[in-house]
Amino acid sequence: MPNLDLPILVVDDAKFSSMVVGRTLRNAGYRDVRIANNAPAALKLMEQRAVSVLIADWLMPEMDGLQLTDKVRQLDEQTNHYTYVILLTARESVEALALAFDRGVDDFIYKSDMTKQLIPRVFAADRMADRQNTLLRANALLIDNNRELESSNVIDLETGLCNNRYGRDRLTKMLRHAESRGGTSAYVLCGIRNWQDLKRKHPPTVMSELAVGIARRLSTLIRPIDVLCRVGDNQFALIAYFPNSDHCTTTAFRRVFDGINHKALKTTAGYISVEAGMVLCKADAQNGTPSIRDMEQAAVHGLVDAYETRRFTETVPEIGANA
Repeated sequence: MPNLDLPILVVDDAKFSSMVVGRTLRNAGYRDVRIANNAPAALKLMEQRAVSVLIADWLMPEMDGLQLTDKVRQLDEQTNHYTYVILLTARESVEALALAFDRGVDDFIYKSDMTKQLIPRVFAADRMADRQNTLLRANALLIDNNRELESSNVIDLETGLCNNRYGRDRLTKMLRHAESRGGTSAYVLCGIRNWQDLKRKHPPTVMSELAVGIARRLSTLIRPIDVLCRVGDNQFALIAYFPNSDHCTTTAFRRVFDGINHKALKTTAGYISVEAGMVLCKADAQNGTPSIRDMEQAAVHGLVDAYETRRFTETVPEIGANA
């Protein structure tokens, strides 16, 4: 059954021709038929309310059917909509029709046989426009759902570790906990110094295996109460809390540093050794509570020193440095 509420717009500078098309459509039962006498007026009507089928004369002053089609396709892109464009034409040459198809026209109706062709072509246009717009709506819904999932995702899909979003949230809570209860918050940043060199030598599948191997190795080396996150392609962060500030030193994490540096990781390309740099950034509640950015910036700067010295370094954030 045809959709008799199909929104249709007829555009023709010849009022008699547009009246004939409009009357033929209404006699067929179509209830939502609008008429425009030129292309600019048609565009204004479409901006006010979208149509599913546009029937336009090819030859019009100011803006012809092909130029109108160009504008319609631009409008469709902006509104995530598809308009099925049918041109009324007396041209029957293959070259002219090929040009029109290249410009985005969907179909033609020859004026010499318009009364017989019009309604069957509109039936087909209704099906195609409905299918295209259904797909566009479904795709838009998928994009929105993916954005929502990404905004709430707290897992690094490659390694299964918590991601940077979760790590920052946990660090925030850890800093607040230390602020109210005392003690020290620790943010240990581990970076693989030779990661780029390894990427040049091995395919993505092997690098993925290596990332998973590093994640598993680090997971076995940390305390059960600590949080391990992947915060970058080649960076991992360990978030921990120490009630006694004296216990928060590089010695507490030495086994992590040694475990990742001194034992190669098995992959399908064989055993691969990584060169890890580590820095301990700690915040003692007695000295004030830093921001997340203070902690992250201090850790990144410290990691650069760790890469250069190849030692496990220690640093403290400058509170209010990013205020």
